[in-house]
Amino acid sequence: MAQGTVQVTHTGTSRWRRRTGEYASLAAALEAAADGDVLTVAAGTYRENLVIQRAVTLRGPEGSAGSVRIAPVDGVPLTVRASAVVQDLLVEGQDSAAPALLVEEGTPELMDIRIVTRSAAGIEVRGGARPTVRRCTVDNPAGVGISVLDGGGGVFEECEVVAAGQSGVSVRGGAHPRLERCRVHHTAGVGLSVTGEQSALEAVGCEVYEVRGSGVQISARATAHLTDCDVHRTTSDGVTLDTDAVLTLADCRIHDIPENAVDLRSRSVLTMTRSTVRQFGRNGLSVWDPGTRVDANQCEIHDSTGDYPAVWVSDGATVVLDSCRVHDVPDALFVLDRGSRADVVDSDISQVRNTAVSVSDGATAQLDDCRIRDAATGAWFRDHGSGGTLSGCTVDGTQTGVIVTKGADPTIERCTVTSPAEAGFYVSAGGRGSFHGCRVTDSGGYGFHVIDGCRATLKKCRTERCARGGYEFADAGGDPAAGTGPLVEDCTSDESAHARPAAQETTAVQATARSSGLLGAIPGQRVTEQEPLIAASGPEQPARTSEAVLGELDLLVGLDSVKREVRALTDMIEIGRRRQEAGLKAASARRHLVFTGSPGTGKTTVARLYGEILASLGVLEQGHLVEVSRVDLVGEHIGSTAIRTQEAFDKARGGVLFIDEAYALSPEDSGRDFGREAIDTLVKLMEDHREAVVVIVAGYTAEMERFLSVNPGVASRFSRTITFNDYGAEELLRIVEQQADEHEYRLAPGAAEALLKYFTAIPKGPAFGNGRTARQTFEAMVERHAGRVAQLAETSTDDLTLLYAEDLPELP
Repeated sequence: MAQGTVQVTHTGTSRWRRRTGEYASLAAALEAAADGDVLTVAAGTYRENLVIQRAVTLRGPEGSAGSVRIAPVDGVPLTVRASAVVQDLLVEGQDSAAPALLVEEGTPELMDIRIVTRSAAGIEVRGGARPTVRRCTVDNPAGVGISVLDGGGGVFEECEVVAAGQSGVSVRGGAHPRLERCRVHHTAGVGLSVTGEQSALEAVGCEVYEVRGSGVQISARATAHLTDCDVHRTTSDGVTLDTDAVLTLADCRIHDIPENAVDLRSRSVLTMTRSTVRQFGRNGLSVWDPGTRVDANQCEIHDSTGDYPAVWVSDGATVVLDSCRVHDVPDALFVLDRGSRADVVDSDISQVRNTAVSVSDGATAQLDDCRIRDAATGAWFRDHGSGGTLSGCTVDGTQTGVIVTKGADPTIERCTVTSPAEAGFYVSAGGRGSFHGCRVTDSGGYGFHVIDGCRATLKKCRTERCARGGYEFADAGGDPAAGTGPLVEDCTSDESAHARPAAQETTAVQATARSSGLLGAIPGQRVTEQEPLIAASGPEQPARTSEAVLGELDLLVGLDSVKREVRALTDMIEIGRRRQEAGLKAASARRHLVFTGSPGTGKTTVARLYGEILASLGVLEQGHLVEVSRVDLVGEHIGSTAIRTQEAFDKARGGVLFIDEAYALSPEDSGRDFGREAIDTLVKLMEDHREAVVVIVAGYTAEMERFLSVNPGVASRFSRTITFNDYGAEELLRIVEQQADEHEYRLAPGAAEALLKYFTAIPKGPAFGNGRTARQTFEAMVERHAGRVAQLAETSTDDLTLLYAEDLPELP
């Protein structure tokens, strides 16, 4: 068959009428062909707009898939309007207003077609067409990969959208295709998009990934069923449902999502069965608005990569988790707003950094026969109108088992809290709650701790082996008869036969001065249980004079501007002291400082020397340094942050409190962060004890500027900002030389020059450690030197001490 010709095998009703002919163009061949004929197209490029209107077979030559190229200048390259068979073609389109392959009627079979185009759509199916599309690929960086619309349908088997400038697969206008074992990836829009009333998509064994947008989007009363599908590596949400959308996920996997794994709004409904959600940056399930609902059965949500709750239910939405697992997340389940509800049955919640279940703003949570373990807080009912029921649940290995605050009123029935670090059940700030048949064992604090006149009800509860006591009703004036204290009935403890409210106890009590952990300063603690207060140990009064300490500061490499600032401060303080001794007024020198700069620039070292200088001048009693960061100050429970901050301040009393990366106390997304409480506590302590502690906050320059700008109360407490500049190559070399001299090594000829080139070339990005990098470089040289010299049978002093250029490590 000649190049560029079409062979048509004509088949009639009788085998005796079979005949063959060749045609110079596809259009001519199609015109001559009848139903059932086979058109075999010779290899070549055809600049024709083909329209197939009969039930023919159109194919390329056997063994040469893709050798037939349909590539007109504009318009639709290939239109199918009959139940034809089309296979082994390469279709190219250039018309941004038209599809490359259009199926308008019939039930055609499209097989092994490769579409490389810049069209409105790679494949478009519309109207009553019901094609079967097998092993076809679409590469369309300008438009939609596959578009099914206006009532169209069909089955797509083992097809692949390798690139799309918009959605990978778009279903709208009442269309209803089925995808089987298809792959959709590298799209500039949604991976699978289904929108509009009566529009539906069924996908089985499909994969959607590398999507710039949401992986799957169902909206405007559309429905979809996904079975055994993978959605991963998107830039937005994994799955989104909006406006009465309905989606069923069975045996699906949604993972590696930077935003919400699944987000539902506006009366959408999701049913999940045996599906997993993991490695998500925001919420695993984000459920909003009245009428929106998720029913999840035998599902797993785990391994969050962000700082958000795994399941978020708000604005009147409903979530049902049945036989599910939620683990390795910052928070597990947050239910917010009146009308919002979560029902959790026979499920496991574990490895939660903060709160397993949080109920607030009038929401409701019902947990039946659930297991919570290894969380900071098991369940927290936060405020008035918030409630629900915990029934038959176990809470193990938490800081606090259940917290009830600010008028919340849950019912806790037949629940067991084991090994809480602070309290089994904690009720404060006007919290209520009914506790029936509950049990606390092996608490590091109290079993039940009810304070502030809370009107909680305890019936037939039991505590065992609680370190600070089974029950504590620490209440300033609470009176059960007047309705301002707890009601206790038939509660027992292994300490005594029965528990009684504090107002009825006769044991003498005394308030402790302070306590670590969530419970803070608790009125009514037993004298025998009061923890001893251990003063922070610090160095003895330094023997060195301020000039001696300043001399050590001067020996530090670089930091010229820092040295000038510190010496100026020292001079101001010294002259102020002399003026006071002479009976003159002394200027009030604020001693709190801000240190800005990159890591490894000597901020901690200078802070230590500054404390020693102030001690030598008699400004501070000891001058010792207490270094803390966010993790040391910010707790996970109400009240615990203030306690941690107070404790750190007390340890630094008489010295310097150095807060590294202080900007972390005020993150940009700080809606429910306790860092603000640390800042407020710190500001008050600095004001109340201004002579006792010097506070230095430190961190990267830009972040500290933001921190001070959003916290004017903090900024007003500091006298000045000292900037620590990055070290230059020559200064890094001097640090290595100092390290070598201190450890009895020497730089061989040429080594200093090599080091200078090394420090000039080393990347100065966020990972650059300044002085730390210099010390690590020296340590690496020593290690490589040891590996080299260890191979020598005999060694001289030079062998053991000289570091050569070849001992330098590779550049990072």
